Amino acid sequence: MTITTTPRERIFIDKVDPEVFRALSRTAQLAGAAAQRAGLTKMLVELVNVRISQINGCAFCLRVHTRAALEAGETAQRLGLLPAWRETDLFTPAERAALTLAEITTGLPESARSSAAVVARKELTEEQVSAVLWVSISINAFNRVSIMSGHPVREV
Repeated sequence: MTITTTPRERIFIDKVDPEVFRALSRTAQLAGAAAQRAGLTKMLVELVNVRISQINGCAFCLRVHTRAALEAGETAQRLGLLPAWRETDLFTPAERAALTLAEITTGLPESARSSAAVVARKELTEEQVSAVLWVSISINAFNRVSIMSGHPVREV
């Protein structure tokens, strides 16, 4: 069910409680720094951000992170195929492991949590697994802020 709100009906929670939003932004910055320290590329981080935003249906974050992914060197072809990444050979084993972690962090299916970590550990270091999980947790939070606030998506 989609509920359409007018600009007057929207409550931008990031504006109502900016200190909470700043703390969330700081968490995302720290997650990005952890990813960089762990040797994850900006392109992989943005791939995770885009995939999670697709799952959550966050148009605002999709606009932001699709552009960031392209700027980081991602291709339009891979972004277009991202919802079907399991069906292609276009993604590396490390990317596949990261996407698996991202999807599990987003959906949180009970049965898959421990097996995902085992699979991911075959391709990613402990630091990389931790960084992907923190990036996933932070983009999930941002998706919810944007969705619940009804952030508008403007053409750029």
